[in-house]
Amino acid sequence: MLTSEEVAESLGIGRSTVYDLLRLGTIPSVKIGRSRRVAVVSVRAYAERLLTATR
Repeated sequence: MLTSEEVAESLGIGRSTVYDLLRLGTIPSVKIGRSRRVAVVSVRAYAERLLTATR
């Protein structure tokens, strides 16, 4: 599970963009306590969708 900051770093985008993607449900996340976490597989699936859309 990754933090929003780690997702931003791995995708090369800003944290605010990650928060928007999470808010819209584009990248699924779970809330653990007071923090939000994203599964690595969800980040990979999002990146794959981006790659597929640009082909």
